[in-house]
Amino acid sequence: MDHGPVTSEYLRLGLHAPAIADLAQPGQFVMLTVARDADTAPVLPRPMAIFRWERRTGRIEIVYRVVGEGTHRLSQWSVGQVIVTVGPLGRGFVIPSGTRRIVLLGRGIGTCSLTALAAVAAAQGVDVRALLSARHADALVGGDACRASGAREVREVVDNDGSSDIGLVGAWLKERRALGVDQIYVCGSGRLLDLATATGVSVQVSLEAHMACGIGYCHGCASGHPGLGEESPLVCRDGPVFQLPAV
Repeated sequence: MDHGPVTSEYLRLGLHAPAIADLAQPGQFVMLTVARDADTAPVLPRPMAIFRWERRTGRIEIVYRVVGEGTHRLSQWSVGQVIVTVGPLGRGFVIPSGTRRIVLLGRGIGTCSLTALAAVAAAQGVDVRALLSARHADALVGGDACRASGAREVREVVDNDGSSDIGLVGAWLKERRALGVDQIYVCGSGRLLDLATATGVSVQVSLEAHMACGIGYCHGCASGHPGLGEESPLVCRDGPVFQLPAV
């Protein structure tokens, strides 16, 4: 294990997990047990997107932000310790046969679900264009990873200078659509998802949800409204990536 800050907002956790690295696919996640042996809480593990992996060394990386008790405890784990890690879990992104150009749209920590996709797609010769959005510069994550993986274009926009204005982002996406885009992949923002679906291009979205088990046993992450006659898809088992119907 290695552990340290990426920016003032995020930390990077590197784990030696060869079985997970060998099987991981873009968009999948792991469940981390942040409680130590002597702890009575938190009882439940925490779901974390796999930021990237290296099959040769068996290393996986998680990038996260401290937002509550669970992630605060996670931030206190140190190099050399062993943390229970279950994965890879869930259904990841799919790159259909014949795909030539894709666009990635990520917001904040949601971008961590897209970085591995950029690497896999670029390695297959796909033209990757990414727009990454956040509140401010220190809240941006994943841009360097996308560039290093071979993405042709990485645009980073933020709220505090107006570059993330929905009109500007929409114009950027319209220009990329005119180039010919086969798939758009989204995570972390309902507004970005709305822009993506309005293009008429095939869209895959990664959903975030509170999870207790990560494997579909507890049924706590149903993606629809409670009380439906037929249970809606589970984010952990049927997702977290979903293909949206064509518009």
